[in-house]
Amino acid sequence: MSIEAELRAEFDRWERREIALFNVLPYLLLAASVLLTLLQPIWVRSVHVPSMLGLTLAATLWVLYFHTLHPEWHERGPLMGLYYTGLMVLAAALVAIAPFFALFAFVGYPQSFIYLKGRWRYAGVAATATVSAIGYLGGAADIIAGRWWEGIAVSVISILLAGVFFHFAELAEQRHRKQRQALAELHEVNTKLEAALEENAGLHAQLLVQAREAGVLDERQRMAREIHDTLAQGLAGILTQLQAAEQTDDPAASARHLTNAMNLARESLTEARRTVHAVEPAMLAQARLPDAINELARRWAEVHDVDTVLTTTGDARPMHTDVEVALLRTAQEALANVAKHARASRVGLTLSYMEDLVTLDVRDDGVGFAPGAKRANGSTNGGFGLVGMRQRVQRLAGRLDIESEPGGGTAISAVVPAIPAGGAD
Repeated sequence: MSIEAELRAEFDRWERREIALFNVLPYLLLAASVLLTLLQPIWVRSVHVPSMLGLTLAATLWVLYFHTLHPEWHERGPLMGLYYTGLMVLAAALVAIAPFFALFAFVGYPQSFIYLKGRWRYAGVAATATVSAIGYLGGAADIIAGRWWEGIAVSVISILLAGVFFHFAELAEQRHRKQRQALAELHEVNTKLEAALEENAGLHAQLLVQAREAGVLDERQRMAREIHDTLAQGLAGILTQLQAAEQTDDPAASARHLTNAMNLARESLTEARRTVHAVEPAMLAQARLPDAINELARRWAEVHDVDTVLTTTGDARPMHTDVEVALLRTAQEALANVAKHARASRVGLTLSYMEDLVTLDVRDDGVGFAPGAKRANGSTNGGFGLVGMRQRVQRLAGRLDIESEPGGGTAISAVVPAIPAGGAD
């Protein structure tokens, strides 16, 4: 059980005990007063017993009717004020007959606290203290006989003492009420906290599912890009070389095309294996990015017989593996698109190192195209290359721009953050 629950249970136990005692206290004190009065010797007792018993019965019925049988009336201020007035009148009458009923008059203190409000509580305390003082002095007869000044003095002292104690009782009640309110607020906060924790647990589980789905999708996209950049391009290059070898009558040219096809097959197989194991491309494993792109451009130019030049600007420095792979694959895909579609005679690549960015620009003087136009046959065949390039640079919070127009060549620009080697993944 939590500390909060233990405190609430302790408060509830004390409150139930107080209520039970408060409910039976008038009857206990009334019975004790009657018993003490009747136990007095007959030669000492100067009490008219029938009158005492009659008033005792009246007081019992009065308390029973208002205090016990109708608890729903306890919050009705004027009605309970009438009840309290009648209670004090009956107590005073009993004390006037038999001083021992000062015990019963004591019930006025807790009942004024419960049933009266505001300053009326202190009026009830004063009335109770006065009635009790009469009992302490031996009854109304002794006071009337000449001890009136003692009655006044004892009454005043009783009122002052009772008022002081009553004031402290009010402070204790206010503190008790604040403690209960604080416990209620704490319980409400804990309930909301538990609900929030349950909701957070549900959200955490949902986020885990979404993260797993996102990871699966990202891995599928990675594999699709790598397969496109290795197997698909390699197979397309092999097919082009084999077709060229089949169409030529020159044995030397045919042998050269077959050699190119075999080299492309070996390179594609190597890159496919590296892709499966998520290893960086062989070119980057053996050289820096400018050298790798330069070697890529040189081989591509030899195979396709197109003038290709790489220009590097800025401070060429090692970049994070993801940055270098993205730029190398962008150069590879851009050159593959030139070979398939552009019919260009010259290609220029520019690799620029800046303080916060690294850019790769690939420009050709080919036939160009309209970037926003759909293909005539509605096919998306061959369109994954541009999508793959854009996905690569966007994964690094980069940007891919394509500028082209029919007859005006094409320019592709990839911009990615300059994350140094060994930087955050």
